[in-house]
Amino acid sequence: MTDTSVALLGVKGGPAIKPGSNMPSSTLLQMNSLNILVDAGLGVTRAVCDQGLALTEIDLIIITHLHSDHYLELGALFHTAWVAGLRTPIPVIGPAGLNHYWTAFLSSMQYDINLRIEDEGRCDLAGLTRISEISEGLIYDQNAVKITALRNRHPPIRDSFALKFEACGKKIVLSGDTTYFAEMIAFADQADLLVHEVLLEAGVDALCASLGVTDDRLKQHLMRSHTAAPDVGRIARLARVRRLALNHFVPGADDRFSPQDWEVGIRQTWDGPLTIGTDGLKIDL
Repeated sequence: MTDTSVALLGVKGGPAIKPGSNMPSSTLLQMNSLNILVDAGLGVTRAVCDQGLALTEIDLIIITHLHSDHYLELGALFHTAWVAGLRTPIPVIGPAGLNHYWTAFLSSMQYDINLRIEDEGRCDLAGLTRISEISEGLIYDQNAVKITALRNRHPPIRDSFALKFEACGKKIVLSGDTTYFAEMIAFADQADLLVHEVLLEAGVDALCASLGVTDDRLKQHLMRSHTAAPDVGRIARLARVRRLALNHFVPGADDRFSPQDWEVGIRQTWDGPLTIGTDGLKIDL
């Protein structure tokens, strides 16, 4: 059987970083010899290389939604792969609007791109991806790997998706950014691994204060758009998953909260195997 693994490249919720913090969202799945990158937050290019994978070896990229911490570095990733020798297009599946980002990135780098094509003999960067629009249901079925998308609940963004990966007798589910909703339970049913975002309610006020927020809009967004730790554990228990891993921590850069704080919240409702995600952590299945 081909090895299956999930590497949590960046586990911080939100785009801001500070010294010592984890990096924003990205996840690398290796299934049936395919290298699948989910999301491309700040730091993803270095993080892929730190897994021992050349950028030119990425086979597929999926962007779950258009919050900057999930796609800010997509253009830079492609540009860096290009100058590292990428010549085979990497397909990208993502929400409506991602094409605009890609076109604008190419425009912003036009001088450098044209210079390298003319002066170094490189291929055209624009042709190194094909972006297709994500929707609910089966979005990929090739190379004995099946990927299914479920629209999750991440207001005010509508096009935000959870993903299920099936190959080699293994099932992996990534929640994406979402509040609690019952459909996730059936979607993750008996998964070998559920990677779920998590919010610590005690940390929300501290996070807003640290960012100098002067009204309650950020707090309201966080509380209505993310999943509190006990609800994450409840989903894992009701879905009968074999292992639960936490990522996209909200807050994700507060020294006052330790891994034990997250575990206490999860253990209110889940007593199974638990992984507290950190940047670069690889989970073998």
